[in-house]
Amino acid sequence: MLGVIGGTGLYKMEALQDIRKRSIDTPWGKPSAEVTLGTYEGNEIAFLPRHGSHHELLPSEINYRANIWALKYLGVKRVISVSAVGSLDDSIRPGELAIPSQYVDWTRGKRDATFFGEGLVAHVSTAEPTCPDLTQLLINAGRELGILLHSEKTYVCVEGPRLGTRAESFFLKNNGFHLVGMTNVPEVFLCREAQVSYCTLAVVTDYDCWMEDSSQHVSVDKVMALYMKSIDLVQKLLKNVFAIKFDEDSSKCRKSLEGAIVTQSIPLSKTEMLRVLKL
Repeated sequence: MLGVIGGTGLYKMEALQDIRKRSIDTPWGKPSAEVTLGTYEGNEIAFLPRHGSHHELLPSEINYRANIWALKYLGVKRVISVSAVGSLDDSIRPGELAIPSQYVDWTRGKRDATFFGEGLVAHVSTAEPTCPDLTQLLINAGRELGILLHSEKTYVCVEGPRLGTRAESFFLKNNGFHLVGMTNVPEVFLCREAQVSYCTLAVVTDYDCWMEDSSQHVSVDKVMALYMKSIDLVQKLLKNVFAIKFDEDSSKCRKSLEGAIVTQSIPLSKTEMLRVLKL
């Protein structure tokens, strides 16, 4: 099953039919909202709004572990994360779409970032954190629709909720990062621990605040205005991907726990959790 995590302004998937809702309890509490299940051309799709049904959760308040767990528990094997981002590269313009291949964690330790601990130790490789197969599916879908998708970019995740200073914006830009956002970490890494293929469909809404022209500096009203203009484009692209039938177990991401668990005797309290992660 393919799962979509909706970011700012994306609270439902228009293409889905046979809609039903599932409320999931997880070992880490409730996810951001009920999971919407639906179908498109015979393929089952799951959708979860990251910030809640009414955008009531700050980036650091999101229960990332519960979100990924709920999707995995329902049978999701691949996740597309739709997210608003700022551009740190003048060649990636507001209104365009991008797919990061690398992520840098610039958060402040407020977010629970792993399923492991408390008697169960694992070290999962995140050298290549995104799924190349899922990325290529999106790129191909974009080509068919004439939609440009910037790829092989680096996303840096900041804590928020405030928008950054110019000094911070220059710092991130000068360190070679291309996109800045507030939500894809630890989401991307939890998916890797859960053996779920992951990639971000990033909607570029602004140039952060590194440009000399202050009219280009990020603000909430500008982000929302441009993001909402891009939603139709995102819906069209995802609809194209929803129609694709793919082998859910062909990706290397589906074997990311192999050799990662170092605890020799698994605590009984962790066996069910580990079973779900390995599904």
